[in-house]
Amino acid sequence: MSLFGLRCLGALLLAIGLAAPAAAAPLGLGQLMEALAASPHGTATFTEKKYISFLEQPVESSGTLRFVAPARLEKNTLKPTAESLVLDGAVLTLERGKRKQVLQLKDYPEIAGMIESIRATLAGDRRALEKVYRLSLQGTTARWTLVLEPLDPRVARMVTRIRMDGAQAEVRTVEIQQAGGDYSIMTIEAMP
Repeated sequence: MSLFGLRCLGALLLAIGLAAPAAAAPLGLGQLMEALAASPHGTATFTEKKYISFLEQPVESSGTLRFVAPARLEKNTLKPTAESLVLDGAVLTLERGKRKQVLQLKDYPEIAGMIESIRATLAGDRRALEKVYRLSLQGTTARWTLVLEPLDPRVARMVTRIRMDGAQAEVRTVEIQQAGGDYSIMTIEAMP
């Protein structure tokens, strides 16, 4: 090949290289937390499947989620039975039918740790997450996976791992692996 041909080939390869999309850069934990913190509230629908060892089929529920940063999280189950779970600060209120139960999270640290995983992630509160969990993040802004493993033995007696998958500043799925082997997968869709 002539020198002119090599130069043309080099220019063509350079042009192709410049036109090709760059590989997506890995997402940093700080970047993800900042993006989540920038979305201080949201409403979504959810579908949750709970896989329980002594049942042949998963238990499925659906409803709505609402988050208002920094400390209010609402889960309103519509199917199969109406149920409400409202976390406001350090108070958890559960309602099912005419029954209402109010819990102070300080009295239930293992439940507090599990709930804090969702609330602190949605708030982008890395410090709160790292008090209770070891965090690992993989992926890019377009598609990421955050894994939380309990540091507190009381939380670890209930949950061995929480995995959240998302895109941009949205959590799309939450998988909770319980210590006894049961697990749940919640799929979340943001509402306009």
